[in-house]
Amino acid sequence: MSMIKAENLTFAYPSSCDNVFENVNFQIDTDWKLGFVGRNGRGKTTFLNLLLGKYEYNGKIISSVQFDYFPCAVADKSRSTESVLQEVCPLAEEWEIMRELSYLEVDADVLWREFGTLSNGEQTKTLLAALFLNDGHFLLIDEPTNHLDSKARELVAKYLKKKKGFILVSHDRSFLDSCVDHILSINRANIEVQSGNFSSWMANFERQQEFEAAQNEKIQKDIGRLQKAVKRSAAWSDQVEASKYGAGVPDRGYVGHKAAKMMKRSKTIEARAQNAIEQKSELLKNTETSEKLKLAPLLHYADALVSLRDVAACYDGRAVCEPVTFNVRRGERAALDGRNGSGKSSLLKLINGEHIEHTGTLELASGIVISYVPQDTSHLRGNLSDFAYENHIDESLMKAILRKMDFERIQFEKDMQDFSGGQKKKVLIAKSICEQAHLYVWDEPLNYIDIYSRMQIEQVIKEFSPAMVFVEHDSAFRAAIATKTIQLK
Repeated sequence: MSMIKAENLTFAYPSSCDNVFENVNFQIDTDWKLGFVGRNGRGKTTFLNLLLGKYEYNGKIISSVQFDYFPCAVADKSRSTESVLQEVCPLAEEWEIMRELSYLEVDADVLWREFGTLSNGEQTKTLLAALFLNDGHFLLIDEPTNHLDSKARELVAKYLKKKKGFILVSHDRSFLDSCVDHILSINRANIEVQSGNFSSWMANFERQQEFEAAQNEKIQKDIGRLQKAVKRSAAWSDQVEASKYGAGVPDRGYVGHKAAKMMKRSKTIEARAQNAIEQKSELLKNTETSEKLKLAPLLHYADALVSLRDVAACYDGRAVCEPVTFNVRRGERAALDGRNGSGKSSLLKLINGEHIEHTGTLELASGIVISYVPQDTSHLRGNLSDFAYENHIDESLMKAILRKMDFERIQFEKDMQDFSGGQKKKVLIAKSICEQAHLYVWDEPLNYIDIYSRMQIEQVIKEFSPAMVFVEHDSAFRAAIATKTIQLK
C-alpha cells in the first residue's frame, strides 16, 4: 500500500490563458477503487495524462507506483491477440491471461485470432484483463463502457469489483455503484476524494449544495440588514456631529464623543458586513446547476407510429438476429436491448429510412417526422452556426440548449472536430431536442456524456413524453425512461 499525492497542482494548456487546475491538493491510496466523475470538459482525461507524465505542470505529483492507461493504443491490429497482450503484460504467463479472460467470459481462442477481428467489447475486455496482470501498477481506466452492451457492463463491473488499485472514469451511475469504493470528483473549484460509491457521493454532494444554498440565503439577508444599519449609524453620527454648531451653547465635547461613538458602531457593523460577504464568497463554488430542457414533440393522428413484423436486419443475405415483432405507439418509449452485433443499430437505421437488407415488414405512419441521433459522431466538423443552418434548426435555440448542458461560450467558436466525445454527443442531442418530430430515434445517445446532462435528458423525456425508439446501455437511464423493452437475440 502506498499513496498518490497532488500538492499545489496547477496546469494550463500552452494555448490557453485559463488554468485547468489551480493549486489542487489531495491524496489517494493505491489500494482504492476510485470512480472519477465530473462534467464534460472539466479535465478528467487531462488529469490522467498528468499522472502519466505527458504534460509539464506546476506543483507536485508524488507517487511510487507506475501508471498504465486504458485504452492503450494498439499500433498493428493485424497481429494475433496473444502477440498484442505480450506487449501489454510482458511478464504474465499464458495461463494467467486465460484465467483473467475466463472471468470476463471471453473465449480463449481470441488469443490466436487477429486482434482487429475482435469486436469492440472483446478488445475492451482482453486489454483490461492484460493490464491488471502488471503487478504493482496502478491502472487509469478511461470510459471503458462505451463499447459494451448491458451484459458486458455487468461482467466488467463484477470483474473490477474484485480488483484494486485503479481510477475509473465513467458516467454510468449503476456501473460506478457496482465496482468502486471511493469517488474522485472534479468540481468547479477543486478536486475532492470521498469514501463510498457514486450514489452515496451524490447524496452527500446534494446535501452540501442544499446546506450552502440555505447558508447563502441567510448570509445574503444578514448582509442587506447590516448594510442598512451601517448607513443608519453613519447618518446618525453625521447628524450628532452637526448639532455641535447649532443654536445655543452645547457641550461640544460631549456631542463629539457621542458622534465618535456612533461612528465606531458604524465601523463595527461595516466590518461584520464585510466578514459576511467573505463567508458568502466561500459558498456555492462547486454548485452544479442543471437547468430544465424543453421538447416540443409533434402529435400524429395515428396511434401506431411504427410497426415491425418478423423484421431482422441482414448482411450478405444472413439475418444478424432473430426476427422481432413490435409496435411503437404515441407516448411509448421502446428500448432495444441485446448483445453487441445483434442488429440494434441496424433496426434504428431501418426505422430512420436507410436502405438496409431485411426480412419481414416495416411500416411507418403516413407523413411521420423522425428525429435521429446516430451513434457515430465522426462526421461532425465545422462551426455550430453552419451546422445549425445546414440542418434547418434555430441556431439560438440550439446554443441555448448547449449552454444549459454546460457548454462554455468559447466552444461556439471552435471547430466541432476538436470537441470532446461528450461535447459532440451533446451537439447531436441538442439538434434532436430542437427538432419537432413525431418519433425520436436515438442510438446510444449517452456515450461520453456526463452524469448531470444524463439526468437533464432523462428529465426532459419524462416531462414531455415523446414517442421514442432507442438503444442505450446505461441501465439507470433505460429504467427511468423506457416504457417497454424489446429483446434482440
